[in-house]
Amino acid sequence: MDESTLWLIGASTLMAAVLLKALLRQRRKAKRIRHEFLQMEHEEERMFTFLHDLGSAIGSEPTDGALSRMIVEGVLKVVGARGGAVYYFSSDSEQLIPAYVSDECPPLIGVPDEVWEKAETDPRALDSHQRLARVAANEGLIGFGAAMAEALHVENLSEHPKFHGHDSEYTDQVSAMLSPLRYAGKNLGVLVVTRKHEDGRFSKNDFAVFRSVAEQSAFAIGNARVHRDANEKKAIEGELRNAREVQRVLLPQEDPVVRGFRVNGTNLPAKIISGDYYDYIELGEGKLGVVVADVSGKGVPAGLLMAMCRSLLRAVSLTNASPSMVLAAVNRFLFPDIREDMFISLIYGVLDPETGTLTFARAGHDPALVFRKASNEVEVLRPKGLALGIDGGDVFERVMRDETVKLESGDCVLFFTDGVKEAINQNDEEFGMERLAEVFRGIAALGAEAVVARILEAVNDFTGEGPQMDDVTIVAIEKR
Repeated sequence: MDESTLWLIGASTLMAAVLLKALLRQRRKAKRIRHEFLQMEHEEERMFTFLHDLGSAIGSEPTDGALSRMIVEGVLKVVGARGGAVYYFSSDSEQLIPAYVSDECPPLIGVPDEVWEKAETDPRALDSHQRLARVAANEGLIGFGAAMAEALHVENLSEHPKFHGHDSEYTDQVSAMLSPLRYAGKNLGVLVVTRKHEDGRFSKNDFAVFRSVAEQSAFAIGNARVHRDANEKKAIEGELRNAREVQRVLLPQEDPVVRGFRVNGTNLPAKIISGDYYDYIELGEGKLGVVVADVSGKGVPAGLLMAMCRSLLRAVSLTNASPSMVLAAVNRFLFPDIREDMFISLIYGVLDPETGTLTFARAGHDPALVFRKASNEVEVLRPKGLALGIDGGDVFERVMRDETVKLESGDCVLFFTDGVKEAINQNDEEFGMERLAEVFRGIAALGAEAVVARILEAVNDFTGEGPQMDDVTIVAIEKR
């Protein structure tokens, strides 16, 4: 065999070896690509399963804790990690509060030396610290991740400048992915997953998938909160409507029958629960007690205080004492149980059909207006008095006075709350006492029902499309 033949054989052998090596390399590459593809495919399957389960969970209205656990454990499965946590901002956005921390999550926040020392004999100390310790919103890696505009991939926790105060045993070989949780422009918190390097580092695909599931998780959390808040609001509104119905029953259901007189009243709450009320009390011997009151504030607290005042006044008034003595007794009962920032203005009168008189006392309330048919004029009556709940008794009783009005045929008395005269129009002008007196003078001759209806109409015309700012209560007493 000549040299040329040997050279050809050698060259062919070498070429075959090179081709074989290249083929093996391509096979390994193809196998790796096929493996990576299968991993990506399985990852996507896990992601779709997670998103499906997440959607189903939202429908059952889970608590923040239950939803947080599901999100962390679900994301860990999707990206193949073992440690993770989710933190939410406190109501004042000053702190980040751990909602759920998985069992194998390494410390993500600073751990005090005393906790490390205790953890040497009791591992639960470290777990407890991670699950309970709050973080300042601008502190460490958790605060940094929550403030980021987008997700963050940290190759090694211990090398990140925001990661401090941690033991190297847990951080030397740990990667992390963090994503801020935002919904409708509001920062909710941060989601974190970790993986030890010995389990393999996070790939670009892992990070892409993590970003996607973090966005969906933020949407799920925000959506769940919106649904929960809406349901809670609906439940509260239902309870308030029930309370309003109970309160409505406490108001007079029909006009009283008093010989020689006609009495008519109404109450329009600014909110569901009214702090105003009016009442008619049968006192015997044909006499009638008439009450109009205004509790400071609005809503449930005012409504509860109103109900308490009504019950006390009804009980005390049956002694048939003078109005000022009745209010003095009510004040002594109320004062120990009334909040310092609350009080009740009230006007209470006793209508006597035998004498044709109305005797009333004014506990810091708006004055009474009296229309005199003979002169076609309106009188303003302001007997002295202090609001209920301001003084324990001595000063209240010293300043309280009764005033008696003799009513002739065609005369009319008007009791009202400040929601009438303080009604505001679009120019921030008040309805005012002068306007009220003029409307009253123009309609009083037509009787009690006409007075109440016309004053309400005048106030509505004055305020226009503006909202009702305060409760409105009106009672008119007409001498036939």
